[in-house]
Amino acid sequence: MNTIHITTPSKNYPVFIGEKVINQIKVVLENLNPSPKNLLIITDENVGALYLETVQRVIGDAFTHETIQIQAGDDQKSFENYMACQSFALTKELDRSSVVIALGGGMIGDLAGFVAGTYMRGIRFIQVPTTILAHDSAVGGKTGINHPEGKNMIGVFHQPEAVIYSTDFLTTLPLNEKRSGFAEVVKHALIADENLYRSLRENVKTIDDLKGDCLQQALIKGIEIKNAIVTQDEKEKGIRAYLNFGHTLGHAIEGELQYKGITHGEAVALGMLFALSLNEGTENLGKELKLWLTSLGYPSFPKHLSSSSLINRMKKDKKAEKGMIQMVLLNGFGKPYLSPFTSKELERKLSSFIGEI
Repeated sequence: MNTIHITTPSKNYPVFIGEKVINQIKVVLENLNPSPKNLLIITDENVGALYLETVQRVIGDAFTHETIQIQAGDDQKSFENYMACQSFALTKELDRSSVVIALGGGMIGDLAGFVAGTYMRGIRFIQVPTTILAHDSAVGGKTGINHPEGKNMIGVFHQPEAVIYSTDFLTTLPLNEKRSGFAEVVKHALIADENLYRSLRENVKTIDDLKGDCLQQALIKGIEIKNAIVTQDEKEKGIRAYLNFGHTLGHAIEGELQYKGITHGEAVALGMLFALSLNEGTENLGKELKLWLTSLGYPSFPKHLSSSSLINRMKKDKKAEKGMIQMVLLNGFGKPYLSPFTSKELERKLSSFIGEI
């Protein structure tokens, strides 16, 4: 088992990573003060069928717990499911000592964290990630739901008590979900660690290579990079925005496709390629990355999407300021920066990018 200690101004907490570390959940719960009166496990139907029984068995009779399962898919990170979880918690009489357990990928972690962060003005929660992608979303305290006008537009910063990352829960992931999570690992490497990028480039020739020690070390490195940034900027007032490399266009693609047919990480991968094309100094890196991602099975750009519609969504991005779209670009490995673009300028560049990719 590996342990990473996340340090933020509002809370410090551990991330446990390794096979069978789900057993740590009972230890974490027993050490909470005050002891929780009851627990609410929030999961989705796919993950619930695979791992809910395991989590319940580990918790045992030590704590009373309730479970709510919602449908799988990022489109389920909605007002309707947020309200359903809040109503369920009220019906089951959760109080301020209670704890929410987020069992699932990024969608569940974001939704359950937002439920916990706003129920009775905030109760505790524990992240139990079941995807590679969640190595990013489960750490750092961002929680929220989607709005028809934009992804993750409604939410709060609410740090968990712990992240329990049982890597044996990752063995059942389909290939597209492995690609989704790996894109975020690549993002962390590009914005902070050239050696990590080169190591991944050398060792991951197919998505099936992402397993065992290779996977665990990639997750650890990614979390350490995110921790270093979040430690300095918990509420995204400055450098934490760099973690959104590839996300401005990625979120727009997801929204235009109504969160169907492409995973979050696959959309972010396209966003990273676009961002690399916007700086002459990183164009060659973008070409190299495109060849690698294509060999790993990442999808091509959905050509039926219009650049104008995508730009309209990008204008609503949380980083947009005074009518300018703020893009995270690179001046080379480990050198991210924010660059403002007018919508007309960026639409022209995006049209060219879509035509060439």
